[in-house]
Amino acid sequence: MEEKDLALYPFITEASAYVSGLGFSLERLITSRAMDSARSRGVERILQALKGEVRKPQLLVSDESKILIELLSYPFSRILVSCIDDSFLIRRYALAEAVSCYDLLRFGSSDFLCSIASDFYVDILISDNEFDIHFTDYIRLASSMKALEWKLVNRKLQKGHVYISKEELARLLQEAIRDRIQSSLPLAVPEDICQMCAPYISPIQAELQQMKETFGSEDFGAVESNMFPPCMVHAISNVRAGVNLAHSMRFALTSFLRNVGMSVDDIVAMFNVSPDFDVEKTRYQIEHISGSSGTEYKPPSCSTMRTYGNCYGADELCSRIKHPLNYYSRKTWFKHRNAGSQQFPLSEKEKE
Repeated sequence: MEEKDLALYPFITEASAYVSGLGFSLERLITSRAMDSARSRGVERILQALKGEVRKPQLLVSDESKILIELLSYPFSRILVSCIDDSFLIRRYALAEAVSCYDLLRFGSSDFLCSIASDFYVDILISDNEFDIHFTDYIRLASSMKALEWKLVNRKLQKGHVYISKEELARLLQEAIRDRIQSSLPLAVPEDICQMCAPYISPIQAELQQMKETFGSEDFGAVESNMFPPCMVHAISNVRAGVNLAHSMRFALTSFLRNVGMSVDDIVAMFNVSPDFDVEKTRYQIEHISGSSGTEYKPPSCSTMRTYGNCYGADELCSRIKHPLNYYSRKTWFKHRNAGSQQFPLSEKEKE
């Protein structure tokens, strides 16, 4: 594999061996002025990851300096993520690195995809524009994919082999990349190294804290996200951290957000960091729940949420209501009453 490819896929075994062979010590990576660009790029990778995707540079074989910067920025970013040691950041970073690789892989050659797959101990055969993968490897790679089309029962299976498209293989490899990066973090970084990295850690922590403090405030517009029930707050936090939601929870969250006034576009934008995100499919599902088929769906009741294991962090108010929408109505009513802007009780419909 060419050096420029190793720089674009720095998590593969060959890339790790190549970087080790360069002979750069950890101290030199962190303190040498010659490594300033690599360290800056390492910080940039993480900040981009917090916004959804690590942007890969355009590299030519002759771009030796750019290739070296990209190669060394990856281990430095892993050091920074490990020093911060925040589970949200780790999940977000791993997903963003993987998503950026998916965009490259789906336009790469079939042989190149197979070479990447082999690094994850997956043997692929190419036949008639389809990729042949053994069902055990398929199950391993697709285990975290929640969409129905990824279930083995819905795949074309013949003599123990599953047939998938090139784009589907790229998507499965994205999941393998995400899992490899996420499961390897945090690294055991000595405290003195983390202290030396403090100037680089500071802007990342500031951005991370801002994301947590402004949860939902810019995305939901007039929707009062601080009035959401704990189950919906938990679900949104998972979505933004790149965790796949179960079908039942995704339906509950989508129908809840639509019923409290969030737009289809805003919900689509919120889901765009999910590992199995497909913009057209996501929009279709949201519009279907919103009533495009003639039926506008309501979120499940609290008892149904509990049945499906989707009730999280129930608080005192949860014990007095029977539906997530009632929770939202009750909290917003109390808020406006206390502010003196609403002087009427809950309607009978809101009390249901």
